Amino acid sequence: MAIPWGYEGKRVIVSGGGGAGMGAAVVRDLVELGAEIHVLDLKEPTTQVAGYHQVDLRDPGAIEAAVEAVGGRVDALFNCAGLPGPPHSGLDTMLVNFVAARHLTEQVVPHMEGGGAVVTISSAGGIGWEHMLEVIAELVACEGPTAAREWLEARPELVGEGYLFSKQVIIVWTLHAALDLAPKGIRVNCTSPGPTDTPMMPSFEAYMGKDFMDAFPKPLGRNSTPEEQAHLLVFLNSDAASYITGSNVYADGGFWAGLTTGRLGI
Repeated sequence: MAIPWGYEGKRVIVSGGGGAGMGAAVVRDLVELGAEIHVLDLKEPTTQVAGYHQVDLRDPGAIEAAVEAVGGRVDALFNCAGLPGPPHSGLDTMLVNFVAARHLTEQVVPHMEGGGAVVTISSAGGIGWEHMLEVIAELVACEGPTAAREWLEARPELVGEGYLFSKQVIIVWTLHAALDLAPKGIRVNCTSPGPTDTPMMPSFEAYMGKDFMDAFPKPLGRNSTPEEQAHLLVFLNSDAASYITGSNVYADGGFWAGLTTGRLGI
């Protein structure tokens, strides 16, 4: 029988697959699993892939051109690109973390013949999204990247530093997209990692403070690795997860469990 978590014969796109973070770890996993990999990123991947497209994800036209260049069938999309907020502007962070992920998904969906899967990285920092449903629904309802950008530009106080709001929006958009695309047999999920040792960590420490990041509740007693996060992402887009859609999967070492039960004391 075919291995359900394998990717032999599958064509995939990994946004944010360059550099050294979770996306790069996803690429390494997919190479081992036999996928044909196409990477969209400003940074060139360190792993040999079938195709690399240098893309500024703030530019919708560049996204469209890259998907056209990949062409053909696409079986899975990994939205792994992201900005940490400062030193980047709140608007740029929203454009990369959410607007680009949604636009890329919309461009890829027509290439998903007879089903497919999409996974996007959110964050444990997206907590409280349940209380933001009404306002986030307004943004999600904006059709296309231009309308979404205009909505964000009109609400700088809501956008703030961009990171936390973008991660809340990703979760809510995932729920909507999963229902919208279910009739096409396309699954849509997201993950919410806790603190992870990626190249973003120094930016978080500079903005939030190293003491804050060190003291962030970690029931398992440590940060995760990019590889630990990548394994989950690869699983969710594999046939082994064929009945999982519309899920936000916490990969936070027990942080959400502590919040939900009130045992973290924060």
